[in-house]
Amino acid sequence: MEKRVIHKALLMFLAVFAVVSNAAVVCADDIGAKAAVAFDATADRILYAKNPNLKVPPASTTKLLTSMVVLDRLNPDSIITVSANAASIPSVSPRLRKGDRFAVRDLLSLALMRSINGATVALAEAVAGSEDGFTRLMNEKAVKIGAENSVFINASGLPGPGQHVTAYDLAKVMKASLDYPLLKEIINTRTAVVYTLDGRRLFLKNTNQLLWSEEDLIGGKTGYTKEARHCFVCAAKRGESTLISVVLGERVRDNLWEDSKTLLAKGVDVLNKKAEPMIYLSTEDTGPIVFATYSKPAKNKAKKKIAHNKNRKSKGTKLANAKQGKTQGAAVASSKKIKKKRSNLSAETDQELSRRS
Repeated sequence: MEKRVIHKALLMFLAVFAVVSNAAVVCADDIGAKAAVAFDATADRILYAKNPNLKVPPASTTKLLTSMVVLDRLNPDSIITVSANAASIPSVSPRLRKGDRFAVRDLLSLALMRSINGATVALAEAVAGSEDGFTRLMNEKAVKIGAENSVFINASGLPGPGQHVTAYDLAKVMKASLDYPLLKEIINTRTAVVYTLDGRRLFLKNTNQLLWSEEDLIGGKTGYTKEARHCFVCAAKRGESTLISVVLGERVRDNLWEDSKTLLAKGVDVLNKKAEPMIYLSTEDTGPIVFATYSKPAKNKAKKKIAHNKNRKSKGTKLANAKQGKTQGAAVASSKKIKKKRSNLSAETDQELSRRS
């Protein structure tokens, strides 16, 4: 009953919003994610959206807001010592150690490029003395930039009760982050090397794969938790306009990149008057989550072999049956190999799964 009331309220809000923004509201599924937005940051308007005000977990896209609050209060060249608490936060490599000393700008690179949770906790403690104190500043900042339907309970985006964001709000967060030259530089960086004051060298590779394929991309931030699924927000130049794409709750990691390019393309169509602004509404899907991988997708050799075996079986000979059994064994082995490849999760997937296990 409560869900129906909430959904009805959302429909009423979007209907009013559509009148104000000249956007049509349609019940349909066009993007696979739970929520998505194509936003014109230059004109401050939605060009295309799916469930733009649906409240969902933000995952590591939270780190954009965290970084703005940090730079509002700390000099990028200030030195921070990593506490035992920050160092204990589950993370992939490069791991932080208790007593490590970093410049603020380097901790921001760790947080935004590689999505290291401990880096955000170290920054939060340096700003407010504790992560709890820091989250009050985060929520104040969110309201200030117009992200009024979102609530943050930690600096990293790790799951927790009451923490949520909307795609529309996240577009506003992305837009605000572009006013910080350092953040704009970091999210546009493919690879980097940072050093502790003691000389320990840490290599970083950005989790944003579009940096390698989209020349006009300004930058973005990925995210993943089991609750949030795969998330991504990015900004790109399209002519004289800056467009922002938000994808939240995508089941398949690789779909983040295609969804983002699709949203940007739809935004361009609206700007060029080839399409009207559109808001789609849909029900939440319950399909399986496909984890991230940096390897090329494996061809489904198992299916081909099984199909081949069925053709051979029709001959009805003992030899064919024997070969069929052998080939099916190979298919099982191939299937196991594929599953093993899929277990090579992205940096953020490994990080969050290790926390949940």
